[in-house]
Amino acid sequence: MTAAATSSTVLSRVPCTIVTGFLGSGKTTLIRHVLENARGKRLAVIVNEFGDVGIDGEILKGCGIDTCPEENIVELANGCICCTVADDFVPALDAILALEPKVDHILIETSGLALPKPLVQAFHWPAIRSRVTVDGVVAVVDGEALASGRVAHDHDALAEQRAADASLDHDDPIEEVFDDQIACADLVILTKGDLIDAAGAARARAALDAELPRGVRVVPVTGGAIDPAILMGLGVGTEDDIENRHTHHDDEADHDHDDFDSFIVEVPEIADPAEFAIRIARAAEEADVLRVKGFLSVTGKPMRLLVQAVGPRVAHHYDRAWGAETRRGRLVAIGLKGLDRAKVEAILAGALAAA
Repeated sequence: MTAAATSSTVLSRVPCTIVTGFLGSGKTTLIRHVLENARGKRLAVIVNEFGDVGIDGEILKGCGIDTCPEENIVELANGCICCTVADDFVPALDAILALEPKVDHILIETSGLALPKPLVQAFHWPAIRSRVTVDGVVAVVDGEALASGRVAHDHDALAEQRAADASLDHDDPIEEVFDDQIACADLVILTKGDLIDAAGAARARAALDAELPRGVRVVPVTGGAIDPAILMGLGVGTEDDIENRHTHHDDEADHDHDDFDSFIVEVPEIADPAEFAIRIARAAEEADVLRVKGFLSVTGKPMRLLVQAVGPRVAHHYDRAWGAETRRGRLVAIGLKGLDRAKVEAILAGALAAA
């Protein structure tokens, strides 16, 4: 192939930004902000849910952006994208690349447990390598947690629980996933800066600097507000360098997600969002729930209530009016293997007294 032909092939490939990060780090909030500030660029999104409820996809579809209509948002809920690349990812790309008008850029939001490296390696596959390229891998990191010496809000509790259970592998999978995500990053977004002071921000940055193997830029962000040009248009072509990015799982054919459980909780209409937020925080503290996200129906309110929680830290706001869909509350709860579903449901229903 001539140099001119090679250049033409590179220019014709659709750039893809892989957005990775631990549960509750702020990936969906970040992507929604990008969609709302795309400045005419036609975008598509692949959302890899954890579990079988499309909460993140619904959050993004609620944007109402002409340049990223609902059909441009593809949800993958059959398992971690890095484990189901052949079954799910390639067909999703095929569907997006067939869209008219053509998309300018694809955003890929991985689940919190996904390892970026296998996904980036898939961009070498003959079925897609001439059509797409990895513009960059963006790792989203919870700044408040990192400032406290953790990669997740309640990491200390998780570590204690694992240490007390002799049946579990004592290598912390959460730390390994975090390390692998950082190792593959071309850009790090440090979120929740509004929840930490200057000293905390310095601790978070120092913790990142100690982990980053290369000169990777770190950008602090509050509320997902970022100029899309900062994370799109990096032009890295990460697939060409991915073998130089060493991770914990380089010698493994696959990795195991059996350390985590998730399930859907159906919630009747509620009257008081603040009171229900207290129940969610209780579920984190008393039933070891790592993450809660979903929608609730509030009595007398025409808009749906979006709820996102990381451990006992709960945020909620009205995101859009209820459409033709049935008004109902649905939350997905995520925790370690053995998460007590009955206890979580009882706490959320207010049927279990405070401990």
